[in-house]
Amino acid sequence: MEILKHCFRKLMYSIPLLFGVTLISFVLMVYFGPDKTYDLLGRNPTIEEINEIRHQLGYDQPFFVRYFEYIKEVVLFDFGYSDSTGEKVTSILAKTIPVSIALQLPGFILGNVLGVMLALFAAMHRSSWLDKLIMSSSVVGMSISYLIVIITTQLIFCSSYGLNLFPVYGWEVNSLSDYLYYITVPTISSVFVALGYNTRFYRAVIVEETTRDHVRTAKAFGHSASTILFKHVLRNSLIPIVTRIVFSIPFVVVGGALLLESYFGIPGVGLTAYDAITTGDLPVLKAIIVLTTLMFILVVSLVDILYRVVDPRISLK
Repeated sequence: MEILKHCFRKLMYSIPLLFGVTLISFVLMVYFGPDKTYDLLGRNPTIEEINEIRHQLGYDQPFFVRYFEYIKEVVLFDFGYSDSTGEKVTSILAKTIPVSIALQLPGFILGNVLGVMLALFAAMHRSSWLDKLIMSSSVVGMSISYLIVIITTQLIFCSSYGLNLFPVYGWEVNSLSDYLYYITVPTISSVFVALGYNTRFYRAVIVEETTRDHVRTAKAFGHSASTILFKHVLRNSLIPIVTRIVFSIPFVVVGGALLLESYFGIPGVGLTAYDAITTGDLPVLKAIIVLTTLMFILVVSLVDILYRVVDPRISLK
């Protein structure tokens, strides 16, 4: 019951955020977004034809009338039909979101698990050559562009100039072997990029925790290094680790997928967002913006509950 009340309070607090995001995004789309009028008309249209198309598109309506129509779409989560394909927007999202999750999940999990493991190993051997090697490698990984990593891994694993083991383009998944075949190279790319950032952040958190009084007390009582690291240090470092992991979910699902999917031709929400941006497909763009906002609101509600799971001393009030 306490958890349900907490979720309800968080949702209530998040309503102004949702309205703020929708207002800003709507202003940008109205005043700086694409105008579909001339895409639907032929050459040399008359004033009457232009006015008729603008009336059909709703461009001649007052700003607040169009904005409240947008709010209605948000509340009902019904954004109509795509300007490019004519398909219902919710149907497009229903098809593409599972693909993006399936694509991003292995790299997301591996990037965080390996980041924590390397951070623990570096913290255990703090100031040694192993620690310096891990940290310098992390800096190198952070300094390389995501796009460069994608191109390099594709050349190495997919092209005839490299190993030529995996597909260069596409997504035809009908079995587990097909799934592993198509996600291997995108996963390698995402893990390589995420590992540098994750390792440095997690190491900083873990090293800071090793300076706490309870760790010095455990050392004084003769506890082993592994017991201190996993029982006392890692456990008490989980709050910032969980925060980083959970808050990165919306950006990974939408933002991270955009590059991978557009480059590898994988039909997920990232490729859908890229196509909507390039074609000016406003219904799809509006839906993706609202989806990202709703994911962020869900994450904000979820993270406090995870804090309670990690540390029962934390109150949800």
